Amino acid sequence: MNTQHVTTPAVAQRIGAIVPGLAVAVAIAIVATVIGRFLPLVGSAVPGIVIGVVLGILLRPGARLRPGIQFASKFVLQLAVVLLGAQLTIGEAARVGLESLPVMLGTLIVCLLAAWLLGKALGVIGDVRTLIGVGTGICGASAIAAVAPVIGAVSADVAYAVSTIFLFNITAVIVFPVVGHLLGMSQHAFGLFAGTAVNDTSSVVAAATTYGSSAANYAVVVKLVRTLMIIPISIGLAALVGRRERARELAAAAHAESGRRDAPEPLQDAAPAPARMSVRRVFRLVPWFLIGFVIMAIVSSLGLFPAPARSALSTTSVFLISVALSAIGLSTDVGALRRAGARPLVLGALLWLVVASTSLALQWATGTI
Repeated sequence: MNTQHVTTPAVAQRIGAIVPGLAVAVAIAIVATVIGRFLPLVGSAVPGIVIGVVLGILLRPGARLRPGIQFASKFVLQLAVVLLGAQLTIGEAARVGLESLPVMLGTLIVCLLAAWLLGKALGVIGDVRTLIGVGTGICGASAIAAVAPVIGAVSADVAYAVSTIFLFNITAVIVFPVVGHLLGMSQHAFGLFAGTAVNDTSSVVAAATTYGSSAANYAVVVKLVRTLMIIPISIGLAALVGRRERARELAAAAHAESGRRDAPEPLQDAAPAPARMSVRRVFRLVPWFLIGFVIMAIVSSLGLFPAPARSALSTTSVFLISVALSAIGLSTDVGALRRAGARPLVLGALLWLVVASTSLALQWATGTI
């Protein structure tokens, strides 16, 4: 009884703290969604983050709004990734995945390697390089949404990465159909090109629809299968982050131990502790929202989501991403964006060219074009 009396007010207090900031993020997302309806090419994610940044500069959200903004930028973002899984079925993933696997994996591997090498050469270090790399190589804002909490990226890096990806998505929508016609690409080939070289789903649809309905249908499925690459990439990044944290802990422990002149011998009973820690770390490598993503895809494969439900979940996911990015915009450190300079933008441009060129080259090599 005492636990209930203590817990209920605590939960109510937590909800009360979250509501104001979350409400602001939701309001911004509603406006961004209306803009996206009138300008489908722009979508709702980018208007959300832009409006959020502007309001963040003008209003400077205080302590009252911070809990809700933080909740929206983390938990709501993760929930949106879970709902993305409802757009896929395992059958679709297997059929289209096998067809497009050489081009899909080739562009992803080349993009990630290029992000590391070019980012290093340009002096773009840290999370912003990772976010631009996975955003370009996988699926734009959705990939950035999935990876950001895994690596603990700050809002300024997320905002910069999303804006960079958006800029080159718009460029792709305009340029890619022209390239396709110049090369005489079939509907199937252009669908594969758009699905592997354009990032956000709205931009994939815009570019492929311009080329033809068959291209659009194929491109969307390729794009959704490409979304699955979020899972191994996120797990790999989580493993790297875990290793770095462990290395820092060991270094700190060694430093503390070196400062003790008469350190006692370790107890024999304490020996199994590292094994228990390693097991816990293994389970922590897989973020909960990626497990949720896979479960949703499996449920979708079993036919438990009727078409209207899948459509509603897709719409909800897009809206939740807008809510989260609006919150990220509100909490963005504009000064940090200025300090980042133009080099991350140059990296985004180079990666965009690398991915597009690699997609075309691999299609030519595999006889698709």
